[in-house]
Amino acid sequence: MTLVGTAATVVLLRDGTAGLEVLLLERPRHTGTFAGAWVFPGGRVDPQDYEAAGYAPPAGAAGPPDPSRDLAAARVAGARETAEETGLLLPPDSLTDLSCWIPPLQAPKRLKTWFFLAAHPGGEVRLNPGELIDFAWLTPAAALARHREGKMLLVAPTFVTLTLLQQDADVASALAHAATGPVETFSSRLLEGYEPDAVIAWHGDPEYPDAALAGRPGEGARHRLTMRGSDWRYERS
Repeated sequence: MTLVGTAATVVLLRDGTAGLEVLLLERPRHTGTFAGAWVFPGGRVDPQDYEAAGYAPPAGAAGPPDPSRDLAAARVAGARETAEETGLLLPPDSLTDLSCWIPPLQAPKRLKTWFFLAAHPGGEVRLNPGELIDFAWLTPAAALARHREGKMLLVAPTFVTLTLLQQDADVASALAHAATGPVETFSSRLLEGYEPDAVIAWHGDPEYPDAALAGRPGEGARHRLTMRGSDWRYERS
């Protein structure tokens, strides 16, 4: 299944008493995308987001590839969706590029999603009641623990992002780390033959389908997420 559009996700950060905290939002349990999951603010990039970024909207379902155009529109969409879902106002240029996620071919809805980091701009979270039912500011470690305990449902990009954010002690270090590093693309591939586990692999894993094109991974290399129930394990060497 081909990609059907572009989306944006904003990882909002603040410094808490226990360290770096992120804002997670709970989706309704029975309807909508990621039903029942705790996610970062975000949503699909609309045609007006391209116009606000100074570009013509893409032609057709996805339009010709233009990463710079899509990234600029995604920043606008990320700020817009954050305001709509939480009431928090962010200038699009305050978003720091973090990563890009492409779902597995088996996914029912394939949107190329840009992830951004942003510092909490201040103010109270006011949820959009039609889209969200709860929110929480948590350290990445606390959110991951809740997932393991079955108290919080996460999706793979959220889980991996939280895992990687554990290396940052505060907002300043997280933003600096993202600003100095490349915007990494996670083009997900669902591996077969691991049932009852579900295993998603990315570049650098020896079983990644395009590994031969990217060069032979080192011995013992891993870049995958292994999922069994709420027991998930992200490996990256």
